[in-house]
Amino acid sequence: MIYGKMYINGSWTSSVNGLIRDIINPYNSEVVANVSEGCREDAELAVSAARDAFDNGEWPGLTGDQRGEYLYRLYELIKRDREELAELESLDTGKTVEESRWDMDGIADTFKYYAERASEERGYIVDSPIPDTSSIVVKEPVGVCGQISPWNYPLLQASWKIAPALAAGCTVVAKPSEITPLTTLKITELIEEAGIPAGVFNLVLGKGDEVGALLSESENVDLISFTGGIETGRKIIKSASSNIKKIALELGGKNPNIVFADADFDLAVDFALNAVFFHAGQICSAGTRLMIEDKIHDEFVEALKLKMSKIKLGSGFDKDTQMGPLISEEHRQKIERYVETGITEGADLVLGGKRPEGEKYKKGFFYEPTLFLNCNENMQIVQQESFGPIITVERFYSEDEAVKKANNTKYGLSAGFWTTDNSRINRVSSKLKFGTVWVNDFNIYFPKAPWGGYKQSGIGRELGFAGLDEYCETKHIYQNFNNSPFKWFG
Repeated sequence: MIYGKMYINGSWTSSVNGLIRDIINPYNSEVVANVSEGCREDAELAVSAARDAFDNGEWPGLTGDQRGEYLYRLYELIKRDREELAELESLDTGKTVEESRWDMDGIADTFKYYAERASEERGYIVDSPIPDTSSIVVKEPVGVCGQISPWNYPLLQASWKIAPALAAGCTVVAKPSEITPLTTLKITELIEEAGIPAGVFNLVLGKGDEVGALLSESENVDLISFTGGIETGRKIIKSASSNIKKIALELGGKNPNIVFADADFDLAVDFALNAVFFHAGQICSAGTRLMIEDKIHDEFVEALKLKMSKIKLGSGFDKDTQMGPLISEEHRQKIERYVETGITEGADLVLGGKRPEGEKYKKGFFYEPTLFLNCNENMQIVQQESFGPIITVERFYSEDEAVKKANNTKYGLSAGFWTTDNSRINRVSSKLKFGTVWVNDFNIYFPKAPWGGYKQSGIGRELGFAGLDEYCETKHIYQNFNNSPFKWFG
């Protein structure tokens, strides 16, 4: 059994109210950890510690090289504890251990990337039009940052926030999802081991409507970063108006995966599966909206059905498992309502759409890979994010039709398309209104490239230089070396 406390001002502490939350393994519904359940008072203590560390502590005044050294230590510690972190992530989320290992590699790379960026001078000189003056632009840390991470990629998403914030010189109050806190607890141990000063990083566990709400409302928080759903994002925008704090939001997507008739057929089929069924489709960038050109539609669907029917469900710790369970019973019931909606709307359910049979699945939150055919862009199942192992298939007849349909969504996080036509690549890439467009690939992220969406998929960017800029203020410093009285007044 794992026991977890919060980390505030350099000390491990239980919640003010003394409450404990059970952490459930999605594979078998067993309790694998007990952690402190924080409340608003705990969040206030953490914000106060972060505020003091920023206003009166050494962290913001360190050189970029010095902060980079701390982040590089974290990178090395994450590499050292890769296997332990991966196992904790799978225990917490149900995903396969191999997927979790990939996540840990990406997390380590993120800390290494921002360790390198921290030491780079990002200010610049502006050519002043006035003689005997200087004009420079500098980047400064924004201040205290509240960071709210989701349950699907607990540590990966947290790392995209923590690493650039620390690199910029900010202080942090992190709140992981209350149902998947284990790897964030572990990396907090590594942050402490790396020697990052007390108050610079604080961890508060608890519900979003208590801890998350306090972080969004607090006038002592200068920036709030959130990854999750649109409705919660709207609440955060309203709450953040208390002090007009900076906002960085990633709010999901309904991501088209477009297959043109000239695509590499086998490759596109393989990635149609990869785009959805890793982590049981619980991915904000999952390519659940599959669009297939008419000329190859029927053949493609048959190949897809065959491969989908062979996906092996099971424990994330079983090396033969290809897809684990959903995160919770509550989420599984949400998926079931989504499937019922698709049937009611007239889509053809041709595969899955139910809980798997068998004794080994009874205790876990499993759901079969599901395929809907004859879908159209007006259906709710095509427009709404499913966050589950579900593919909806639309047929299209021309390039213009495919682009128009793909853009017909309130989201704009990511899209992908498959073609061997170079001229089409340029045309379609420029017309798709999404923050990331993959060509002949899907679900690829790395620290150097920015991540975020158009439209209601969010505000701002994570990763890359853009991700670092989210945690910085831009200041212009102008100096006159040879000024004289203006003599306009008096």
